[in-house]
Amino acid sequence: MGQRGSQRLALFFPALRWPFLLFLGLFLVVMFAFFSGAVLVAFQRLGLPPGVALTMFVFALVGSFINIPIAEERAYEPVIKLREVRFFGFFYPVPYFEVEERRMIISINVGGALVPLSIVLYELIRITMLGQYGLLFNTLLAVLIAALICNAVSIPVRGVGIAMPSIVPPLVAVLLGWLLGDGNPTLVAYISGTLGALLGADIMNWRKLKYLGAPMVSIGGAGTFDGVFLAGVIAVLLV
Repeated sequence: MGQRGSQRLALFFPALRWPFLLFLGLFLVVMFAFFSGAVLVAFQRLGLPPGVALTMFVFALVGSFINIPIAEERAYEPVIKLREVRFFGFFYPVPYFEVEERRMIISINVGGALVPLSIVLYELIRITMLGQYGLLFNTLLAVLIAALICNAVSIPVRGVGIAMPSIVPPLVAVLLGWLLGDGNPTLVAYISGTLGALLGADIMNWRKLKYLGAPMVSIGGAGTFDGVFLAGVIAVLLV
């Protein structure tokens, strides 16, 4: 490519860059507005007043950047190392095993775990105060089923975390809401989707976390885009 061709490309790409960045910015704004609207609708369907729903959403966004350490796990792993042995003027690499201690800090994310847990706690207290013990029993049964299914499909991936198909918790929660809703499938779907993902994927795999090879693991660490947060929201919207 000659000098003239390079000058044409230099003139073309800056002209293309600004419309593309503008389009990308507008797209991100629209997607955020859609996401925030969906979350607020889900919270209001759970019976939260609009002001409380907006406050919880803001807490979820801000809390996405806050991780609270709750435990420390230690693991002892054999590591293969090499040392050089000199023999008649030649150096030979000789492998040997050495046990190393690895420490991992386990944290909980405010936006991705504590906010949805606070909503779950509020809903459980509310139906208990209303004397809806049949709905309470069905909800706890749905949580148990969802947790067992989420645990069955979750896989600890070294260096990544607990991997699980993201569509499983909300779909399971929707089915449980229809089957065990007892007049309130929305509530059953949200609680089973949230606690099912939290208990099944994270808590029931607690002992496996220290073997993931990471210095820190955060429960709900992806914030408002974490599976614990989204499972309940998507389940409510699907119901």
